[in-house]
Amino acid sequence: MKTRRQSKPVSLNAPPAWLLGGDTVSGLLRAMDWHASPLGPPHGWSPGLQAIMTTLLPAQAQIVLFWGAQYVALYNEAYGPSIGNKHPRALGQPAEENWRELWDDLEPLLRGVRETGVTFAAKDRPFYIERQGLGETAYFDVSYSAVREADGSVGGVLCIVNDTSERVRFQRRQAFLLELRQALPGLGDAERIEAHAIRRLGEELGAARVCFGEDLGDGCHYRVGQEWADGVPSLVGDNPYANLDPALRDGLLSGQVVRHDYQANEPALCASLHVPVLRAEHLEAMLAVHFHAPHLFVADECLLVEETAKQVWAAVTHARAERALHALNENLEERVARMLAQRESALVQLHEARKMDMIGQLTGGIAHDLNNMLTPIIASLELLRRHPQPERAERLIEGGLQAAERARSLVGRLLSFARRQTLKPLVVSLAALIEDMHELMTRSLGPTIVLRVRIDTALPGVLVDPHQLELAVLNLVVNARDAMAEGGQLTICAGLGEDDAHQAPNPLTGRQVWLQVEDNGCGMSEEVLGRCLEPFYSTKKGVGRGTGLGLPMVQGLALQSGGGFAIHSRAGRGTEATLWLPVGEAPEKVGVPADEPGPGRLRRVLLVDDEALVRHATLMQLQALGYEVSEAEGPLQALALLDQGLRPDLLLTDHVMTEMTGVRFAQKVRERLADLPVLIITGYANLAPSELHGFEVLRKPFHQAELAQSLARLLRGRG
Repeated sequence: MKTRRQSKPVSLNAPPAWLLGGDTVSGLLRAMDWHASPLGPPHGWSPGLQAIMTTLLPAQAQIVLFWGAQYVALYNEAYGPSIGNKHPRALGQPAEENWRELWDDLEPLLRGVRETGVTFAAKDRPFYIERQGLGETAYFDVSYSAVREADGSVGGVLCIVNDTSERVRFQRRQAFLLELRQALPGLGDAERIEAHAIRRLGEELGAARVCFGEDLGDGCHYRVGQEWADGVPSLVGDNPYANLDPALRDGLLSGQVVRHDYQANEPALCASLHVPVLRAEHLEAMLAVHFHAPHLFVADECLLVEETAKQVWAAVTHARAERALHALNENLEERVARMLAQRESALVQLHEARKMDMIGQLTGGIAHDLNNMLTPIIASLELLRRHPQPERAERLIEGGLQAAERARSLVGRLLSFARRQTLKPLVVSLAALIEDMHELMTRSLGPTIVLRVRIDTALPGVLVDPHQLELAVLNLVVNARDAMAEGGQLTICAGLGEDDAHQAPNPLTGRQVWLQVEDNGCGMSEEVLGRCLEPFYSTKKGVGRGTGLGLPMVQGLALQSGGGFAIHSRAGRGTEATLWLPVGEAPEKVGVPADEPGPGRLRRVLLVDDEALVRHATLMQLQALGYEVSEAEGPLQALALLDQGLRPDLLLTDHVMTEMTGVRFAQKVRERLADLPVLIITGYANLAPSELHGFEVLRKPFHQAELAQSLARLLRGRG
């Protein structure tokens, strides 16, 4: 007969097996005085609770279990960092005691799962939590599930969480900075940029005040131009740094982000953050963010303020530089004596704002060439005013006109390079255009260079401004001539873009025709070839030879026309320059300008221009052509004249005016006089056909003959 095996005695003081882990939380649970917890000692826990703890404690995921009606908190090692200094006092205690600041938010979620048994899940769920002494909004991926007892009742809520605060804050910071980067350029002036940025930052952070303080350079004071504030005294004006913090300026000058917590007796202000804006170790400004209540500055929030300060101050500096340069150009006649010094100052600011060498090179080249052209114009006019002898007047006038024509050509090249020229594209036969230019090119090349032209007359026409194309071809021919100082051969040929030997460097839309100018001259080195398309970089050596705008102008024309441009060269082996131009529908031969036409009979022109000097000069040209002129200094005055009964035969208006654009003004006039011919004159606007609404355009500056032809063409169309 087998004897009954006696069972070993069980010690009630020994911890359960699931509490024997080596992590910190298991140790805390073993050492805890459970008489102070509503759960009581672990030996008395229900099998369901002990079973879930067996799974919870060794898990690597962040898990907290809220058990019973009092939601007693039990959690694992991985969860501890997510509640900061609430750990370890929250362990084994009712949740309301330690999650008091968010209990109104958390308790309904837990109660819903406990009462219904339905799992609650959310991504990037915000919770306001005090885990570093001060409150902050943290973000979590959460899954709250019911844990059932053996009888099917819900014993507690198992919460698996993942702290996503760092990722969410990074995404919000990047989205905020991207929004600023996109919005600031369109705001225009520096004041609007600053106002928009400080308002958006104040709303994003929930601040009491946000402002830029510009350092005054005296080591003591800063100036606030404007602020975004809510319930705090204004700082607008000049202020000493010491009022905020005696050590503030020294900290900013060393590149530190200065945080400050104010005493409770300081009114309306509890915490502040000051971020320096430095350039070349010089303090230019600080971005100040102030708060009503004590504030926990998390690392990502500090980064947001730092990057905002850099981005916004760069935009403010850039806008100020552009405004200074614009003011300089608006009063060119009055400031010509001081232009060089002011130009250098404006260029330095613009260079620092954009960090672009090209802007400095372009602006310097424009001013240099314009000064060269303004000098003979001013000198000729002064000599005529002081010594108006008839025998020298013709020579002085001719010299001034030549300089003005050179300036006009320079502006045209700049607009072509910038793709801002208002082109008048026509369908042009390349064979006919080059044939018409043959004599001019032959004279330009001289007797030592042989010109060969190979262009099939059956080649489709191209859609391009013929006058600009003539100028582009002549630029390429003159460049080739200068490369063949000892003589040589110049070949001009053309063909369809399908030719594999003449493929465009970049894909182009639609059918294209290529036009190539090839020489066997000295060619260019790799360094020169790499820079030959830069504005004001001249490939012609020697003082006064070339503006450096020829090739950029050719490229600008090709790109603005919907084509492309490429240049290939090797030192000692010559150069090939190739334009690609879109195919037009039918060839149209370029005509020769006719003589100045008169109006035929007395015609009245309504002249509208808000620039008095330009309006007066145009008035004199119109009167010299035999037109009767009514003038207005702006669209509103012109509309008033029409309402008073004026009935002109033709409207001549500037496009860029302060009250409204010329196109918009012409549309309003057409509402009164539906058939009135309109000619819009413009010196810059890159107007697309859809923007012109069918109105004719004449580019500034223009000769009297060009004005006469445009007016006559409009009047003939009217009948």
